[in-house]
Amino acid sequence: MVHLGPLPGAPRYRGDLTTVLESACEDARRLSAAGFDAVIVENFGDAPFYADDVPKVTVAAMTRAVTAVAEAAGIPVGVNVLRNDAMAALVVATVAGATFVRVNVLAGVMHTDQGTITGRAADVARLRATLAPEVEVLADVFVKHATPPPGLTVGQAASDLWERAGADGIIVSGAGTGRALDLSQLETVRAAVPDAPIFAGSGVTAATIAGLLRICDGAIVGTSVKENGVTTAPVDPARARALVAAAR
Repeated sequence: MVHLGPLPGAPRYRGDLTTVLESACEDARRLSAAGFDAVIVENFGDAPFYADDVPKVTVAAMTRAVTAVAEAAGIPVGVNVLRNDAMAALVVATVAGATFVRVNVLAGVMHTDQGTITGRAADVARLRATLAPEVEVLADVFVKHATPPPGLTVGQAASDLWERAGADGIIVSGAGTGRALDLSQLETVRAAVPDAPIFAGSGVTAATIAGLLRICDGAIVGTSVKENGVTTAPVDPARARALVAAAR
């Protein structure tokens, strides 16, 4: 993960986009050098987040950031526009040359700290078909920092994402950023969508990744490869290398 610092328009933005971009590019270079297969660029520093319609300045800043990271990293780059602006993510990916987007709520409804968020799978699929059919959509199931509606099972939600919502892969995460996921939930998703690429989406460490990869196809890693395990800190090259070594 490349967690961007606050961007223009965000409450904690300090007026220096150049420094934000330089930090992002350095993180991307460190991850690439450690052997990561891809990176995701995310506007993590923009909290509190808009639910699903970020300002134009955020789209512009994200486009600039993703373009810079793609040039610096030399590996595939994905986009996540928090909290859930999938349309903006697709636009950024199209212009900046990213290969995939992450969508926190692609279909259904989740209750979040931004309020109730409703997925827009139909709109996402049509915009992708128009702008960039080659850009893949990785969709969270029971996304972190959120609560599903009563009665919905994670298996059913995963099946709907894969079979009805147009997802190209499913992400399973824990309750929050850096929080370990529930192995039984991961196994349930695997059983529900056996043909889908599945990714562990939070709390992955060098100690747990080998076991996770026996069930899923990949992992999205952020906090555990940062200095002192702090999400907003720079990538620690030694931690990143250790994670990759454990995964291999």
